[in-house]
Order: sequence, then C-alpha cells, then structure tokens
Amino acid sequence: MSPDPDQAQAVQQPGGNLYAPITMTIAESRDETYDVRTLRLQFPGETERAAFFEKYRVGMFGLYGVPGAGESAFCIASPPTQDQYIECTFRKAGRVTTALCDREVGQAITFRGPYGNFFPIEQWKGKNIVFIAGGIALPPIRAVIWNVLDRRDEFGRLTIVYGARTVADLVYKHELQQWQKRKDVKLILTVDPGGETDDWKGEIGFVPMVLEKAAPSAENAVAVVCGPLIMIKFTLLPLKQLNFPDAHAYTTLENRMKCGVGKCGRCNVGSLYVCKDGPVFTIEQLKNLPQGDL
Repeated sequence: MSPDPDQAQAVQQPGGNLYAPITMTIAESRDETYDVRTLRLQFPGETERAAFFEKYRVGMFGLYGVPGAGESAFCIASPPTQDQYIECTFRKAGRVTTALCDREVGQAITFRGPYGNFFPIEQWKGKNIVFIAGGIALPPIRAVIWNVLDRRDEFGRLTIVYGARTVADLVYKHELQQWQKRKDVKLILTVDPGGETDDWKGEIGFVPMVLEKAAPSAENAVAVVCGPLIMIKFTLLPLKQLNFPDAHAYTTLENRMKCGVGKCGRCNVGSLYVCKDGPVFTIEQLKNLPQGDL
C-alpha cells in the first residue's frame, strides 16, 4: 500500500550532513499539566526561519534534542500560519524529555525538521471539520485547529471533541477557554468517570461515547482523530455509525517515529515507514496494514 498521492511527501533533504541539527533558543516555557510542558522555540536567524517555513506544512514533525541526552521525535504543535517560531509539547517520560524539561528560557536545544507528510487541509476548504483527541494527543491536532482558525473563513463548521483521564490532565487549558468562548467553534470537553472536579461543567465519559452522543454530521465533513491506539480503535465505530467514510478520517502515528528519516527501520509498519510515508494517514490506509504491527 502506498500513501495517498494527494498528500505530497515533504521529507526534508538538507544539504550536507543529514543528521546535522540547528540550534533553537527557548523563548517561552509553560507547564500544561504536572508532567507536560510546551516550549516556544526561536530560530537562530532569518535564513533558518525562512527555510523552515518554506517546507513546513501542518502535521509534519521534528526531532528535538539536548546534547548528551539524545533526540526525540514528536509533532510540531504550532501551525505554519504562526511563522515567527515553533512550539513543541511533550510529556516528561524519559531521558530526552527530562533533559528538555530541565532547559530554561534563554537556553538552547537542537532541532531537525520538518519531516514527514501532512494533513491535506487545502483539500478541506469549504468542508466541516470534526477534531477528536484524547489526553496528550491534542498537540498534533492543536496545530491543525489553529491552522484552520487562522484561515477561518475558508472552512465550514468546526467541532472539537477532547477528553482526558482527569481535569488536571487536560492540556492547553488557556486555549480551551479561548475556543469555548468562540461562536464559530463547538468545543465538547470530557473527562473519564471519576476524573471530574466539583466545579466541572463538561461531559463525563470516554471520548468515543461522547462523540456518539454529540453526533456531528458527516455531510461534507472530514474527521481528524488522535489519541492512544485503543482510543482510536474504539472511535472508529461511532465514526462509522455517523457515516464518516474511512477515506475522510485522518490520524497521525507520530508515536511510531524514531530517527525521522526512515533509516533505522524502527518505525516500520507493514510495508510503510512512518517517518517517510507518514505520520499522517487516513483510516482507510491503516485498515490495509497488518493490525499486529500497529
């Protein structure tokens, strides 16, 4: 199976050393939860900034590193419409992410990217978009949401269904408040049973159940779903019941990425290399892959 030809591949092929990063400066650091942090990164100069945004499309990813600790691959959490910086959001979970958390404003980290393919939002003009995310999986969708909001008049209705285990685990709380106040966005927040607080006013239930209850129309619409694999699998049933075609539902497998350029083979899924053929796929594409490899 080959990737959708309409999603042009945009794997970076920089001159010289393929593995040579650029040095980014931390301009802002903020905690989203007790173990999730967002870094805003500034480019070393205008040449590097312009070269990056000439290639960057929403959904692509990068490798972020600290010398001596290594690199880790995850999404670029800010859209190409906000082109003076990039942001990354990650959970403190291992050596690299711990080292990234230890870096302070004004200090440097390394960066390679952008890599991979992207969400084909140019094909979505005039369509309604349903975003579905769980927990720490909101960052790659957040970039798409802001890309759409920054070009709001080009798209139809916008629905966001986002959930986490507890209220404390919801990321981008300040942005969720912004989206909730907008009249051109329908935001539905949910937490797992037992994860609510006394002042919680959102839904209580798992994301697939809340999606089924919200019942967004599939007419002239696309869906973007991102979360743990088990959440994605359980979300497919309500999407099918709501008549969303598999070819119109997208996800990202960024959690499978390793070296970023398809050299190490650790991102292999069936006949594909997520680093090069993804990370963005339609549900239709994923259903043609060996399920044991996902």
